[in-house]
Amino acid sequence: MRFGQSEPLPPICKNLLFINIGVFVMTLVLNQRLSSEIINLLGLHYLDSPNFRPFQLFSYQFIHSGPMHLIFNMFGLYIFGSRLEYIWGAQKFLFFYLFCVAGSALFMFIVNGIIVYKATGFLMPHGKVVIESYQVLQIYNSVTIGASGAIVALLAAFARLFPNTEMYIMLIPIPVKAKYLAIGYGIIELYLGIANRDSDNVAHFGHVGGLLFGLLLVWYWNKTNRNTFY
Repeated sequence: MRFGQSEPLPPICKNLLFINIGVFVMTLVLNQRLSSEIINLLGLHYLDSPNFRPFQLFSYQFIHSGPMHLIFNMFGLYIFGSRLEYIWGAQKFLFFYLFCVAGSALFMFIVNGIIVYKATGFLMPHGKVVIESYQVLQIYNSVTIGASGAIVALLAAFARLFPNTEMYIMLIPIPVKAKYLAIGYGIIELYLGIANRDSDNVAHFGHVGGLLFGLLLVWYWNKTNRNTFY
């Protein structure tokens, strides 16, 4: 498959772009109370939070915290997602994307569950014990938003299929191969997640989860096919 600049944006990527931009514009034009309610409803809450709803495993991807958050994610969707959709087709790409959206959320649940268990002795202590740990309270009160986990999964899949493709990164004047970009990004996100700085409100483990689920699914699809490297 040759990727030319004149190729139109494939349908799933195009619809995801429209939905993400549309939801972001909606949160801007609505009054602050309604906007906060939408974010609280669609954003991802911890599994044991009274605000958690099962559909949040997928809906949180459509909420973004600001223009730059949206732009970076949609740029990643355009760069990596469009090429993967051309290769896989619409249905397979959509399955991959949604699988990694949910996988990113599940990985965060696992990590946060471990943190809660270490602090309280319960995986789900809501209503059972008095939660005194600031970190646990933060887990219960926080809401995760954005498509970043899925975008990192697209990067991982792209790097798995096109490992030696050279890419340019802002502020780095030399090209970096896709496989090194994915590995380096994963290491940085894992380090920042473990560091857990108070001033850092980025869901780093969500990014790590997206990368892992993306790699696992592409590995499963290609474990008997060695002719998918470019």
